[in-house]
Amino acid sequence: MAAPRLSGSENRLVSLPLSRIRVIMKSSPEVSSINQDALFLTAKATELFVQYLATYSYKHGRGKEKNALTYSDLSHTAEECETFQFLADILPKKILASKYLKMLEKEKRDGEMREDDDEAEEEQDEDEGVGAAVGS
Repeated sequence: MAAPRLSGSENRLVSLPLSRIRVIMKSSPEVSSINQDALFLTAKATELFVQYLATYSYKHGRGKEKNALTYSDLSHTAEECETFQFLADILPKKILASKYLKMLEKEKRDGEMREDDDEAEEEQDEDEGVGAAVGS
């Protein structure tokens, strides 16, 4: 079943602005022209996807308690639900800047410790090699 040609009143079948969707679709180098039916179906599919994501996040998050959908509900869904894991980079869990800085510091210290361990092992290997050469 083909989507109807979109006149002014039929344009209300979708909530998302079709002109913006057209711009996003045309930003791909493989797309030269966009069929009106494809534009309508992409807009409708996007709306249904967003609706499903929001409903799932609300039902499985803390939104029911507060009667609200929060960013943390969405990020939790992206992280925990296999269906939405492709969104994990787009909807990361929020952390405080101070926690992030501490994480960076810890990673830096761990990296320096590993480098020191590697250097100590190399020196030990060199010492063993020299000892073996002197003993023979």
